[in-house]
Amino acid sequence: MKTLLYLLFFLSPLLATSQSLEQEIHDYRNKQIQEMVKDEFGPLRQNQIGYVTFFLPKQDYVVTADVEPLFNEPTFRMPTYDGTSNEYKRFGVLHFELHGQKLALTAYQSVALFQNPTYKNHLFVPFMDNTNGETSYEGGRYLDLSTTDIKDGKIKIDFNKAYNPYCAYSNGYRCPQPPKENILTGITIDAGEKKYKGPKNERNVNKNIAKNFNENEKTIINAADENSLMHVYQITENSELAVLKKPSEDINYNDPLIDKLAARMLLTVKNPEHAGVGIAGPQVGINKNVIWVQRLDKKEEPFEFYLNPKIIWRSKLIRNGSEGCLSIPEIRQDVKRSYAIKLQHIDRKGQVKEELIEGFTAVIFQHEVDHLYGILFPDRIEESSKIDYVSLKDKVEFQIKKETIRP
Repeated sequence: MKTLLYLLFFLSPLLATSQSLEQEIHDYRNKQIQEMVKDEFGPLRQNQIGYVTFFLPKQDYVVTADVEPLFNEPTFRMPTYDGTSNEYKRFGVLHFELHGQKLALTAYQSVALFQNPTYKNHLFVPFMDNTNGETSYEGGRYLDLSTTDIKDGKIKIDFNKAYNPYCAYSNGYRCPQPPKENILTGITIDAGEKKYKGPKNERNVNKNIAKNFNENEKTIINAADENSLMHVYQITENSELAVLKKPSEDINYNDPLIDKLAARMLLTVKNPEHAGVGIAGPQVGINKNVIWVQRLDKKEEPFEFYLNPKIIWRSKLIRNGSEGCLSIPEIRQDVKRSYAIKLQHIDRKGQVKEELIEGFTAVIFQHEVDHLYGILFPDRIEESSKIDYVSLKDKVEFQIKKETIRP
């Protein structure tokens, strides 16, 4: 009897801790799932919840890490699985021990989210381990932490809360790829969310998030009549560079100023003094998702205007070709781009349209859509320098006529 009381006395706190952890993780996971299925625009459908599975919560996957702060870190672009990138800054290195191994993960701050008071304390920790591609999602998993959780230079990491990127369930999302420094080799983390094995969805276009031009944008558009050129923003001016690097927003397809903006942008891109084959909203000070592209793949090579363009598929076949930019004077360099893409956009009646595009026209679209994400072609060059490519035996050489206007 004394032995039984002894065991109950010492085991009761352990059982309570275990039950408390299970309840906490259950509530956390349920909240995440409900967020994903709350409407038709989320990555997951109500009838697919059964495909979302998890490892059992375990206390030994809750660790305390020493935070090594990083100061004066430059911003960098973290590649995403849709072929674009997002701007981040390294916040600190988290040193911890798990299953007898000393490990480290870097925590990042999103440059875009940091401007939002709601997310100013958010820390993003993408990582990979030996489970990826086997029992967990091949593209890695994420952890969310907060600077407010750092106490005396330490922070708790709960791997039971590791979750899949939205890309695991649906196409059409810009999910960051875990950087090399956050790839944990030699360890298996059987905690958090498992690999999703359900059907993969296509992201529905949410027209409700589109906005009208703000007051500053209205002022720029109305600064002259529709027969007047617009000033092309340059990276050499810090205030203009900030606009060029800022991600743009979707525009309401029926905003009354669209026609005037489109007319002025077209005149600007066709200006004989600085002619181009494409131009994007940010290049004229408008952080809205609008572009002009010359369709070199069509008869008479017309310029066409696109609202809220998204590249929802990129070929793995890469072509390398020279590019310039109206916003980057006197510089032309070779840039690697997908040979073919699938474009999605909104027409002037608010209907969703999709189109497969290849060749040099696909390059122009990629260049202009990059502008909408705040990505400039030197960013692409830097990104591709970190990737190993294999040259094809049967090479395809692309050429354009001498004096052809630049993308």
